[in-house]
Amino acid sequence: MSKARAMQLTERRSEGLLRVYDVVVPAAELQQKLNAKIAEVQPRVRINGFRPGKVPVSHIRKVYGPGMMQDIINETVQKSTKESLDKVNARPASEPSLDLKSDMNQVVAGTADLQFELSLEVMPDFEPIDLKTISITRPVTAVADAQVDEALAELARANRGFEDKDGAAADGDALIIDFIGRIDGEAFDGGAATDAQVVIGSNQFIPGFEEQLVGAKAGDERTLKVSFPDDYPAANLKGKAAEFETKVKSVRAPKAGAPDDAWAAELGFDSLNAIKDALRQRIESEHKQQSRAKAKRQLFDQLDAQHDFELPPRMVEAEFNQIWRQIEQDRAAGRLDPSDEGKSDDDLKAEYRDIAERRVRLGLLLAEIGRRHKIEVSDQEVAQAISVQARNFPGQERQIFEAYQRNPQLVAQVRAPIYEEKVVDYVMELIKVSDENVDRETLFAEDDAPTPSKKAKKTKA
Repeated sequence: MSKARAMQLTERRSEGLLRVYDVVVPAAELQQKLNAKIAEVQPRVRINGFRPGKVPVSHIRKVYGPGMMQDIINETVQKSTKESLDKVNARPASEPSLDLKSDMNQVVAGTADLQFELSLEVMPDFEPIDLKTISITRPVTAVADAQVDEALAELARANRGFEDKDGAAADGDALIIDFIGRIDGEAFDGGAATDAQVVIGSNQFIPGFEEQLVGAKAGDERTLKVSFPDDYPAANLKGKAAEFETKVKSVRAPKAGAPDDAWAAELGFDSLNAIKDALRQRIESEHKQQSRAKAKRQLFDQLDAQHDFELPPRMVEAEFNQIWRQIEQDRAAGRLDPSDEGKSDDDLKAEYRDIAERRVRLGLLLAEIGRRHKIEVSDQEVAQAISVQARNFPGQERQIFEAYQRNPQLVAQVRAPIYEEKVVDYVMELIKVSDENVDRETLFAEDDAPTPSKKAKKTKA
């Protein structure tokens, strides 16, 4: 019996980082796999009119052959893709794309070879700089007692409770009101409520709303005249003057008394000190996260500035398209970055294409550093991250896990940021990091200029 022809691989195109290959899997090879699969299942096949294990091969081929062949084709495409990349020693920069060239009906019928085009962009060849030559300054901020006290006071204000009072409403009081808002005499969506609680001074409502309720008593009716801010999220209400017809149903004053152990117990803590400890830990965590974010941005700025190599065009285009879709959504919702206001689309696209190139460059660089130093993300780390996400959807955890099982791309989206953070951790151990003590305001202050790194942070880390 003659040996079946082996898979054929032909390079058809090589331009820069782009590689295009023609792959042919002979029909005879597919038929051999089908015969093997039929022989494997024959003893277990049960069809009416035949004894168990005695169904003729020809009958199994007729009934189940097309479905089996489709599975074989799918498996073969995946295996052939991997073998093809291994054969040419190619390191894809992103997921390869496939374009089937065969008549699939004929392939399934066994009368035609399986032919497909394999297209990919390969990793550019570059040498990362010596990481030990990089030095950054990391801002750090200690937690002051005054910050804890301020956080405690804020928590107390939010959880102090109120009790009915006689007399006029004052700053800090809560009013239960009904209201309906109108613009140019017409009511608008979302402008009415019943039994709404308004705490004067909380700034939960638009400017001017709460202030005009000072002095109101239960039973009063007032018309509040306000204007929506120019940066209000709803574009149809931005800067519009409105009137709210308001009826005050009750006035309530904050319960007297400073936070104490009894109040802490109502919130589920052992003592007031336990609340303070929890608040201190929360603030410390916020400081550490912000400190790392700023140090990471400095690191990325230096890595980006010190590397210049060819970028895969498709990767850059895909990254840019993702960013631009977000920009268009923000613009439609009135959330465009202030530094982008008044710029033409051409100018904006040029700026954000630079950001797309930066992100691709850094992504490839981190991937190369991780590869050289054998940094990997375990399946357990991915599973833990998915579990954390699933907990955000109580009652739907099973559906979330099943969605990830069905979609490898979703799993890749979880794995990517974990991998990035592990590489950054590794790099941070090699570079020189000098800590600088700063106050909280400085730690959380944005950079003055809208640099590419700052905009990149807003669109994606």
